[in-house]
Amino acid sequence: MAGSRVGAPVQADREVPGLIVKFGGYPLHHGGVGAIRSLGRIGVPMYAITEDAYTPAAASRYLKRAFVWPTTGAEEPEHLVEGLLRIGRHIGRPTVLIPTDEEAAVLIAEHQDALAGPFLFPRVDPALPRRLASKQGLHELCREHGIATPVTVFPRSYAEIAEFAERARFPVVAKNREAFVRRSRPAVGGTTRIATRAGLLDLARDWGEEPGVILQEYLPRESAEDWIVHACFDADAGPLALFTGVKVRSWPPHAGMTAHAYVVDNPELADLAARFIKEIGFSGVIDLDLRFDRRDGQYKLLDFNPRMGAQFRLFESESGIDVVRALHLNLTGRPVPEGAQRSGNRYVVENIDLPALLAYRRSGYTTPHAPARASGTELAWLAADDPMPFLTMMARFVRPGAKHLYARWRTNRRGGTA
Repeated sequence: MAGSRVGAPVQADREVPGLIVKFGGYPLHHGGVGAIRSLGRIGVPMYAITEDAYTPAAASRYLKRAFVWPTTGAEEPEHLVEGLLRIGRHIGRPTVLIPTDEEAAVLIAEHQDALAGPFLFPRVDPALPRRLASKQGLHELCREHGIATPVTVFPRSYAEIAEFAERARFPVVAKNREAFVRRSRPAVGGTTRIATRAGLLDLARDWGEEPGVILQEYLPRESAEDWIVHACFDADAGPLALFTGVKVRSWPPHAGMTAHAYVVDNPELADLAARFIKEIGFSGVIDLDLRFDRRDGQYKLLDFNPRMGAQFRLFESESGIDVVRALHLNLTGRPVPEGAQRSGNRYVVENIDLPALLAYRRSGYTTPHAPARASGTELAWLAADDPMPFLTMMARFVRPGAKHLYARWRTNRRGGTA
């Protein structure tokens, strides 16, 4: 997808730049590259915070400048706010902030007044993004609003984990409980499926006296289907853009980042997501992960990311709108053109879909709602009009990227075989 393919071009305000905001060391982030391309293709000047000058994002032809600022996400909030303000002074004009991780979304929300001068972003309840990014906070919100979730526990000690292990049905899923804490004291490298009681107890020995994890019921892959919702909301106007799709593969398998997905119309899921987002009063871009449980016919919310999802470029409307474009248009006072989502399109993350494909060949997971043939394909990295991010990704991925994938796989395997 190179920009708008149907109808009139998207009319963005080219005097208002966009800034990709990310904290922590994850240079191979295809979502940031996608946002740079999406807005850059319609003439919006783009800036990004990068770990160094040689990331794929920094290599994009659509990036006006990379601000090299290595962070861990564990810094004091005041330090991060001052860094953003310093970047704002360099840009010199109001700029739309586009967070790509929970830490950035939480920081922006909790320091809205300090950042409001040089930056544009949706105004929200300052406490809401942190609560949504917290696995426990999200679980509590779901219970308040009647949204189904997997059975979840929040252990506070090794003894509570051992007690849970005695009665749990395995496999179970472990996730880091809180944003920011996952950067400074991560218990697991990411969403981790644990197959046995022994595997759980083995991993838990490394989690310290106060384990910062949640343990969640694993919905059997043979009885489930993974769905995603991406949207841009205005608390007053409602959904500016809302898309639904089905996840075919992820890495690590069944518990990680989307590697292969399709756009699939799902009015029931769209209505469910819109109702929940409206009830909690959220404004901005969101990325939801849900699992449809065929045993009881319910969509169970797994994650609510109060920011742009890495695979957002899967979704674009017939009027050329994705969630990042909708955000920029709304914040600059321009109308967001209506249009149906382009169903049947697929999204492939080249560097993780091959290992995912090999892993899924032996699994019992099926996606009956995925179309037999894609109507179009969006690659996460490779683009004819912007090839350098792909080449940079390949150069950086060969050793450290492959090592990272192996480490994530090994963590999941340790939980399954110990």
